Amino acid sequence: MRKLLVIGIGAGNPDHMTVQAIDGLNRADVLFIPDKGAKKNDLAELRRHICDRFVTNPNSRRVEFDVPVRAEPAPSYRSTVDDWHEAIAAIYEGLIRDELSQDGCGAFLIWGDPSLYDSALRILERVRMRGNVDFELEVIPGITAVQALAAGHKMALNRIGDAIAITTGRRLTEEGLPDNAGSTVVMLDGKCAFNTLDDKDLVIHWGAYLGTPDEILISGRLGDVGDEIVKTREEARRKKGWIMDTYLLRKLGQ
Repeated sequence: MRKLLVIGIGAGNPDHMTVQAIDGLNRADVLFIPDKGAKKNDLAELRRHICDRFVTNPNSRRVEFDVPVRAEPAPSYRSTVDDWHEAIAAIYEGLIRDELSQDGCGAFLIWGDPSLYDSALRILERVRMRGNVDFELEVIPGITAVQALAAGHKMALNRIGDAIAITTGRRLTEEGLPDNAGSTVVMLDGKCAFNTLDDKDLVIHWGAYLGTPDEILISGRLGDVGDEIVKTREEARRKKGWIMDTYLLRKLGQ
């Protein structure tokens, strides 16, 4: 039976690669490299660099594929994402069917960790449910942007006896900060949702391109650095054509 490895490759620094992840790359016959277009060529290039650096298996080969662009959410965010995932599932199915032998091994290289705010596992489950191709699945964890953010700011995510919440920019806008967590990590925020919060005394620890030579870190009282983050983020996104960032919020002095 075909085997698929879903490998976490870290937050952007090739040094984030674990021994287990490197071993997985070298077990694979085929390494699947997604291409998200010219504006995000850096993302595919980093995967290529990781393969160049760590793959020693002379029999492995790379297969690059185009990733469809997600439509703007209308009228429903969930239905838009569902349609997008269905399109990607069709691509995955074709790759598994056409590029892997019946006993072959393929690997998908996933930013961060496949289990934290990534949809590869859900999409592969869609492929399995279609019933057209059979495969076994193995997940190899990776360093997340959350860990890289904490390391960059030289801080612990938790405070003693306190809970941590991980949420999205969309939910922060709609619901505000969770009441039951002293520290809140916000991911997938394309619209600087921290600006919607009334409490400007919150402390924010923000980071972009974490773990890479382009890493940017800003921290301070939200009322003091919020505008700086917005400006810095937009300038960086315009310069590179894409941005990956995350941040932590907590109340001052707690």
